[in-house]
Amino acid sequence: MRQPLPNFQGFRPSQPVQIHQLALPHWRQEGATYFVTFRLADSLPQEKLHELREFKNNWNKKHGEANHQMLDELAKQLFLRIEHWLDQGIGECVLKDRANAEIVFAELTRENGTTYELGSCVIMPNHVHAIVRPIQLTLEKIVRSWKGRTAVAIHERLNKTGALWQRESYDRIIRDEAHLQRVINYIRNNPLKAKLNADSYLLWMNPAWQTLGWDFM
Repeated sequence: MRQPLPNFQGFRPSQPVQIHQLALPHWRQEGATYFVTFRLADSLPQEKLHELREFKNNWNKKHGEANHQMLDELAKQLFLRIEHWLDQGIGECVLKDRANAEIVFAELTRENGTTYELGSCVIMPNHVHAIVRPIQLTLEKIVRSWKGRTAVAIHERLNKTGALWQRESYDRIIRDEAHLQRVINYIRNNPLKAKLNADSYLLWMNPAWQTLGWDFM
């Protein structure tokens, strides 16, 4: 039987929330747990990025001054498009190399339980999905640290320079326990949906969560 996660809280509409936008809208709330996606710099060609900008511009023209719900829907629609393209395996896909994927995995789990709580993650050939609850640092600083450290290590291994990761990441506050389970399942099913071989991705679930009955379904 599944038990509640001691430190998990869903999105609380009655509590303060901060929203800022770059190409994507980003919501922040104290104590929240997030579904985060970050991708390699070469994972989307310029024509796809242009298509995203056009979609966002048309959305803004249609809806005008958007409220929180509309911004959330916009983020979901943008994510669905990005994820569809990512699963096509565009780019060099350096994370398909197991050694590079293990560099990313080691960094994601390095401060689990101290700076943040990591619930689950999957390292795909050209992007990463993770469930994370910040503890000591902001989500921005956590993801920036992941990207910075892994970029240095992978570039050193491959003897390359330049941008490894796309600057902006996708993130969404997990709404409630039902949403959390859907995200866990999404992470599990992403490699299957992309029809990847078992050695082309790295999947992980927090053992402490598994003990409480939270697992892939």
